[in-house]
Amino acid sequence: MKILQLTQSGQPQRWLNRQAAASLYASDRVIWELGSATSTMFGGFDRSGKQSRLDIAPIIACSGELKRKRFVPALSNRLLFRRDDDRCLYCGYQHPYSELTRDHVLPKAQGGLDRWENLVTACRACNHHKGNRTPEQANMPLLAVPFAPNPFEFLFLDNRNILADQMEYLSSSFSSKRNWAA
Repeated sequence: MKILQLTQSGQPQRWLNRQAAASLYASDRVIWELGSATSTMFGGFDRSGKQSRLDIAPIIACSGELKRKRFVPALSNRLLFRRDDDRCLYCGYQHPYSELTRDHVLPKAQGGLDRWENLVTACRACNHHKGNRTPEQANMPLLAVPFAPNPFEFLFLDNRNILADQMEYLSSSFSSKRNWAA
């Protein structure tokens, strides 16, 4: 189980493993928590024979704020394909990961950049057919507009095993650019 770490103001930061979350609890950095499902870690025994126990919430807010001015999510094919639901945004069909490619809406040959807003998922056949042309030049309209995920969407894309409490928290701040479900 992964733990969703937030800033004290509720902005998502990252996914943590139980050990990293336990370290934040032990250093008194957890200032509030959410969620009903807890993960329990057991430690050593005291002199009276009582074992130490730490209950970790699925969502924890920690002291300190993000220093970034603007959140720019890391770009990878795995996250790009997940953003587009493993669907070619030209033909509309879902494909296995091995048949998907990254396509530049404005091709690199025409000055296109490796940015979320310029990249879509395409099957190999559609990407080959489109070539170094824009969708308009190739007469291949896009089925959705490419966009950079916000921090809530990015953490959804980055974890396939999200608990209901975590999904409820993250999805409350999804943009209307896609209709995502866990």
